[in-house]
Amino acid sequence: MESLAQQITIDRSSPVPLYFQFAQQLQHLIESGVLPPGTRLSNEVTMADQFGLSRPTMRQAMQHLVDKGLLARKRGVGTQVVANRIRRQLEFTSLYEDLARDRRRPATEVLSIATVPAEPEVAAALQVPEGAEVVALQRLRLADGEPIALLHNHLPAGLVDLTPQALAGAGLYQLLRRSGIVLSTAEQTIGARRATAAEARLLAESRGATLLTMVRTARDASDRPVEYGSHVYRASRYAFEMTVAAH
Repeated sequence: MESLAQQITIDRSSPVPLYFQFAQQLQHLIESGVLPPGTRLSNEVTMADQFGLSRPTMRQAMQHLVDKGLLARKRGVGTQVVANRIRRQLEFTSLYEDLARDRRRPATEVLSIATVPAEPEVAAALQVPEGAEVVALQRLRLADGEPIALLHNHLPAGLVDLTPQALAGAGLYQLLRRSGIVLSTAEQTIGARRATAAEARLLAESRGATLLTMVRTARDASDRPVEYGSHVYRASRYAFEMTVAAH
């Protein structure tokens, strides 16, 4: 394989900051698979000298990619390439389906499944009386053996028969469709917040790490709410993508 010096070119006449030129080209090498996960990079001092950059500039470039979840600094190991973040188009599909489509080996740990009284937020979303029975699910979703999302879902009681075995082997929306439920529309809100201690432990993140959040209410063809989800995702391994059009 060609050395980094043969694959990265710094244009000092360009108005693009030097650190960003380097970071952008290194990101391309990572995302294209030229530098696969686990690849170790030289230390910042060596790389700065190699590319004729100042040490602060090289440090800024590397930190940029650490912040994007493409590099990780490990004590005693140095800087390594990590797995690319999973980028999910905002479509009416389940995370399980998206991961399977991208060949990311989805797996699910079913943490709990129970019938519980609907709390105010859940009752409002599902349009059922407060305290009415609903089915509550908590699952940990993994991709390529790595935890990426903690999923909380509520469904009206009696809507569909769900078992831990079925939930471990398929996405929730797949199971709903198999039961004859035609999904039609969804309302969702995306945000971000800090991880709680319990979330950080389950997702293999540090306490207080940034998590992406998504709250979604899905409806069937008759406009009946059939699922209310409140999910958190590792921001270091996951991103939402959307396409917008000008009118």
